[in-house]
Amino acid sequence: MSRNPSCRPCRIGIVTFSAGDGGNDKMLVHLARGLSEQGCAVDFITRTKTAPYLDRLPFSVRRIAIDESSRKDRTMSLARYVAENAPDVMLSGKRSDLEVLKAVRLASTNTRVFFRVGTTLSARYDHRSKLVGWWRLRPLRRLFPQADGILAVSRGVAQDICRLLKVPAEKIHVVPNPVVTQDMLSKTPPRPSHPFYTGSPDIPIVVGMGGLRKAKDFPTLLRAFAIVVHKRPARLLILGQGHLKEKLMTLSRSLNTAPWTDFPGFVENPYGYLAHAHLFVLSSLWEGSPNVLTEALAMGTPVVATDCPSGPREILQDGRYGCLVPCGDPHAMAQAMLEVLENPPPPSFLKEAVARYTLAASTHEHLRAFGLLPQEPWETPWAPQDGFGKEERSP
Repeated sequence: MSRNPSCRPCRIGIVTFSAGDGGNDKMLVHLARGLSEQGCAVDFITRTKTAPYLDRLPFSVRRIAIDESSRKDRTMSLARYVAENAPDVMLSGKRSDLEVLKAVRLASTNTRVFFRVGTTLSARYDHRSKLVGWWRLRPLRRLFPQADGILAVSRGVAQDICRLLKVPAEKIHVVPNPVVTQDMLSKTPPRPSHPFYTGSPDIPIVVGMGGLRKAKDFPTLLRAFAIVVHKRPARLLILGQGHLKEKLMTLSRSLNTAPWTDFPGFVENPYGYLAHAHLFVLSSLWEGSPNVLTEALAMGTPVVATDCPSGPREILQDGRYGCLVPCGDPHAMAQAMLEVLENPPPPSFLKEAVARYTLAASTHEHLRAFGLLPQEPWETPWAPQDGFGKEERSP
């Protein structure tokens, strides 16, 4: 792939200063792999050489660690990288937006800067005071319009950015996450050794997954599960780690569901847990485009999800591929869980939902957003609904 007369491969720098075990980190690693497979020269720039998922980067992706403690020093190191390598695109994945923008300006190259937004910002700040929300968003409103483009992982996130951060709609690109790899589709992962999977095959297994924090609202899932097990036998696994683990375990004991509930912690490869589960439940209060929901569908696992902002409704296509329930409503969630456990849709049908979220499809949409591939004539560009966000940009 090339866009200049010298036939030099397009070079793309992906920067993330928050490399951890979240879905955002996994998606950036997938994207680096996909871009490399398309012939791009890819540099993956982090603050650490050791983090979950980094070992999945192919040898064709160059890893660069910028471990300076101060923002100024990180910016200068990034500027030296940009000046020496002149990448066509710098993509800021998370917690690196300001450093990336300043570095490119200091280097004085023709590098284009893109920010990636993986969550619905307004929903995150709805749970805080107006003053806190205004203070946290104030620097973003100055920063985001300066980027060459913004990648939003769902239309809901794009609408949110347009309204909240005053970014012109023409700068925002809706690009699905590169969730589904060929490895996931080519073979069924082995059954986990967890006792719930090695016990009675007649007892259905329900899985929830994500960081054990407020946004994922696992208390609602636990309360819904308590209703379910009063009507039929079941088992619940909540995969992930976080500061709310002890509180969630205490809640499970108070609901008298502890014997049928377990918290195995973070699982780097959860596909076996999803593929051999009878149901996956997303209980989040807010998202961007929940990768684990897409992963469950790719495994052919039935799903129930909250209709939170943003992503579940888009992924499930208005409920065609899974039940949508109100946020924070354990009774509605339990009813949907019972209905799906009683009448699960066929796996082949569920797998239809993930076509846009394959590594190949997502990589091509990223390249089109970067301006490195032409837009397909049949594609409809994203645009605000009903003038959404236009009033906010008026003087």
